[in-house]
Amino acid sequence: MKQIIALLLLLVQYNSFSQNAFTSEKPPVFPDCESVVIDSLQHCFDKQVYKHIFSKFKVPERVSKEDYKGKVVVIFEVDTTGYFRVIYTDAIYDELKKETKKVFSEFPKIQPATYSGRKVFKQYSISIKIPLVDQSIVTQDLAEEKEISKLEEAAKTEFDKVDEDLKAFENKAFQSQLNIQFTHSDYARFDRQMNLIGTNSHTASKPFVYEEVSKYFDFQAEQDRLKKEANSWGEKKLWNEHLVELQGKDYWFTVDPILDLEFGIESNLENNKTYNNTRGILIQGGLGSKLNFYATVFESQGRFADYVNRYAESLKAFGPDPAIIPGRGIAKRFKTDSYDYPVAEAYLSFAPAKFINIQFGHGKNFIGDGYRSLLLGDAASPHPFLKLNTKFWKIKYTNTWMWLKDVRPEVEQDKAFLTKYIANHYLSWNASKRLNIGLFESVLWTNSNDRGFDVNYLNPIIFYRAIEFETGQGAGNAILGASAKYKWNDNVNLYSQFILDEFSLGDVKAGEKSWKNKFGYQLGVKYFNAFKVDNLLLQFEYNRVRPYTYSHNTIVLNYAHNNQSMAHLWGANFSEAIIIGRYRYKRWFGDAKFIFGTRGLDFNNGADNFSYGGDIYRSENDRPFQTGVEVGQGNKVTTFNGNLQAGYLINPASNLKIFTDISVRNFDPEATTTATFENNTLWINFGLRTDLFNWYFDN
Repeated sequence: MKQIIALLLLLVQYNSFSQNAFTSEKPPVFPDCESVVIDSLQHCFDKQVYKHIFSKFKVPERVSKEDYKGKVVVIFEVDTTGYFRVIYTDAIYDELKKETKKVFSEFPKIQPATYSGRKVFKQYSISIKIPLVDQSIVTQDLAEEKEISKLEEAAKTEFDKVDEDLKAFENKAFQSQLNIQFTHSDYARFDRQMNLIGTNSHTASKPFVYEEVSKYFDFQAEQDRLKKEANSWGEKKLWNEHLVELQGKDYWFTVDPILDLEFGIESNLENNKTYNNTRGILIQGGLGSKLNFYATVFESQGRFADYVNRYAESLKAFGPDPAIIPGRGIAKRFKTDSYDYPVAEAYLSFAPAKFINIQFGHGKNFIGDGYRSLLLGDAASPHPFLKLNTKFWKIKYTNTWMWLKDVRPEVEQDKAFLTKYIANHYLSWNASKRLNIGLFESVLWTNSNDRGFDVNYLNPIIFYRAIEFETGQGAGNAILGASAKYKWNDNVNLYSQFILDEFSLGDVKAGEKSWKNKFGYQLGVKYFNAFKVDNLLLQFEYNRVRPYTYSHNTIVLNYAHNNQSMAHLWGANFSEAIIIGRYRYKRWFGDAKFIFGTRGLDFNNGADNFSYGGDIYRSENDRPFQTGVEVGQGNKVTTFNGNLQAGYLINPASNLKIFTDISVRNFDPEATTTATFENNTLWINFGLRTDLFNWYFDN
């Protein structure tokens, strides 16, 4: 069993023996093959290897006496000097292994393989059949042994053909239905290409699948540009490749470790030390051309900056667990001052037709062209979802159904978290070569009267507001929204969002700033290749959301999950301005982000316990007044978040990065309370991270 496991682990890391030559690479060349055209060099190499084995291999006497029929599996390489070296052998008899090594040690020195003109190692796996036969005519010999039916012949060779079907690994992810892991920094790589004037792309509904982006951005060319020269197996796995790569005729998969190892210093902690220790595994692949799968499992322990720890503990669910790590999930206590927070994310992605993609999994989604989203953000914890993307003509239509949790003690049911549901749809229309318009509708409901998941909302094209009235006005919380994007030129994009939770035209006309006018908006601009510097992105964004938006008079019907907003992580009753710069040069990257904000928080000091509209978990019925409602009302806080990050991409295949960043945060409320007080933070961090999702430390 140990031999089989070891063999499988090794086999998935190597190219199969029979492989097609790429135009940029050339296989090793025997002297007898020097006059052969390049397209036939691999076949000639195969033939010469088997010829040498057939002429030199002597089946050991013991093996012959016992009339053994089987094979020897060999993994070998031709190094950069042209010498053969056996890496691994597998056989029942030790004598067969020794004979195999002896035969390969007698191979002549040949011309090594080359890649783009550079000498490289080349690795292969083959099978030597016992009794020894000239494997160039093995099919003919077997057919002459005895007459058997074609079905029986196929059945008897099926197991061996599994290995024979293995192919040289190509990164089929680049044309697959897999999601491109959504991080703002990485999406900036291809943002310009997708937003050129004249493209029929739809960039708001994220994450994207590789297939839709590959029409605008050449991932393989990028990987080739970033490829580092590597000779040994370890160097290749470190710098260029997935840890495990396996590809057959109709399937492929990869396996990578997940790491997020960080150490930091923060000004407000007692011992000034922060850290994060994440280990995990990522498995992804494809079955056929239409079905892909992805799974990650994270095991983490960490302690963050003081303000992040306090925020995590303010999100605490009912029960003994002390915190919810923002964007991750419920955390247990680790030691005396840290958290243990395991997380798993996974999904299946299926394309039954070229214009439809269906995904079912546990993760997060995002709608918008900006850093924030007022429609659907990714700041909350992962959750189950079903998503349907339909693209045709100049339209992309996204339906998403989500299963969420309310974890507060006020809504506990038999010591279980309360389940609630969201159904939303987003219609993106390219009205012209420059203008894109989006329409958004969402409804959230809970299991009132054992309603459960209401099948009415499975209809992907119906207006949810109509269903809300049919099922009772208190049955759900409906939200409407819109977005727009205008391509000023190939390098400048303008984008916006508008969210409408409740609206009273009469109150607007009265000009009294009624609490009923619950809405927010976003304005932003992106400048690609700024000031003619390639790969430099500059971005400015302004967000403003009125008090009580996303909340509800039935407190369980707020637009939130695990005590975190499903839109902007600040909830409501705020305005903010964001300035972002991103730059990439080969494997190096640098990001800068500055956020200036004004927020209105509650006092909750015993004398004033009103809701001023920032906490979307509070009932809007707790408001102190009906009119005169303004953004920033209540305990007004001015805040600044600044972050500078620089790093190096170690492995493009797994997105492993080494980085350092500096965060500065100033939090200045007008009134000091037990939960809200002046706080200034300097946080310096160093780390090694498999970058798979967005961390938001700008709360």
